[in-house]
Amino acid sequence: MLVWFLPLFLLFLMLGLPVFFGLLAAPGLLLWANGQERDLALLYRNVYNGMDSFPLMAIPFFMLAGEMMNRGGITMRLVEFSQAMVGHLKGGLAQVNILSSMLFAGLSGSAVADTSALGSMLIPAMEKEGYSRRFSAAVTAASSVIGPIIPPSGIMIIYAYVMGESVAALFLAGIVPGVLVGVGLMMVTSYMAKGADFPASRDRATWPEKGQASLKAFFPLLTPVIILGGILGGIFTPTEASAVAVAYAFVVSLFILKSMSLSDLPRVLLKASLTSSVVLLLVGAAMAFKTVVSLSHAPETLAEYILSLSQNPLILLFLINLLLFVVGMFLDAGPAIIILGPILAPIFTDLGIHPVHFAIIMSVNLTVGLATPPMGLVLFVASSVSGERVEAIARAILPFLAIEIAVIFLITYVPAISLFVPRFFGFIN
Repeated sequence: MLVWFLPLFLLFLMLGLPVFFGLLAAPGLLLWANGQERDLALLYRNVYNGMDSFPLMAIPFFMLAGEMMNRGGITMRLVEFSQAMVGHLKGGLAQVNILSSMLFAGLSGSAVADTSALGSMLIPAMEKEGYSRRFSAAVTAASSVIGPIIPPSGIMIIYAYVMGESVAALFLAGIVPGVLVGVGLMMVTSYMAKGADFPASRDRATWPEKGQASLKAFFPLLTPVIILGGILGGIFTPTEASAVAVAYAFVVSLFILKSMSLSDLPRVLLKASLTSSVVLLLVGAAMAFKTVVSLSHAPETLAEYILSLSQNPLILLFLINLLLFVVGMFLDAGPAIIILGPILAPIFTDLGIHPVHFAIIMSVNLTVGLATPPMGLVLFVASSVSGERVEAIARAILPFLAIEIAVIFLITYVPAISLFVPRFFGFIN
């Protein structure tokens, strides 16, 4: 009977029940109907146990660091730097939007924060330069998915926590795929700009102007260097790196750039705590949901079914990418990783797929799902920021999604894209 927990969960989602409550209600009702009161108590106790983890402390710290950077006006410095570098290209502001997302990813690791911070600034500016609102919102939503791919990444911290992988290895493995997504989006934007005659946002910057923009963005751009450098150098763990990132953001915003005051701190802390609490509650509920997955023996059943389709890893990777893409349309990346990771990862590891490679396939695919209709979270955030309807943004984003899907399959079938950097630094064999 417990095997029906997943269809019931999907039914709750379609009825509009929030994911957190659906993750608990679906298995809870089935356990109660099955007379398993002891397992029902274990389910809800595991909501707290799922959150009670030292590695997960990195998530609220990184979110707080990103919020401090944003509140301190550092986002504007990144945009100015991007304008100096690519603003002269055809479709300049759209290119600036994408490059800013790649740079902002190294600060926050959050697609939602990226969409909100950059969208509120760049969507109105793009409209003034003649871009349609739906296109502006679509570029913002599509490029924001780079946030959780380039380190630091909240979903990779969650994957490492659930599957026992190295956070540092996953961070390093995400660098090249994240850059590939960004470059792909810039290429399709350039192609579309020629057909639609989008304007450049400015004349080509002189070397002194580029130098000045680089100087203004120096301290923000140093953030990912400090985070990754400290982790790779063995100075601190990824969790400690998140706390270092907060301290660095505080010092830079308050004392060096003086773009934030002490009176801004309560608002920054409140916003970061609300965002973090949502993520951690979802993690807790998903870990409890995972308990019921084990009780139902669904992993074994699904593994047998998948292996019955084919023994060829290349074919199975193609099918799993399709499955993950569909799941990403309806379920947020964090809960999806916690639910499906323990089921799928062992199957593909046994087939000879490197665990870090599969982690990146899964993380990137589900991250792209954040911008995929009908339930992509960043589509709703972009709609809120721009005032454009979700349906209109969903249609405009399709060319960008096509590029992101192409990158997913490139990552899938060329393992070196993900594994070269962590292997170079000695984090994997």
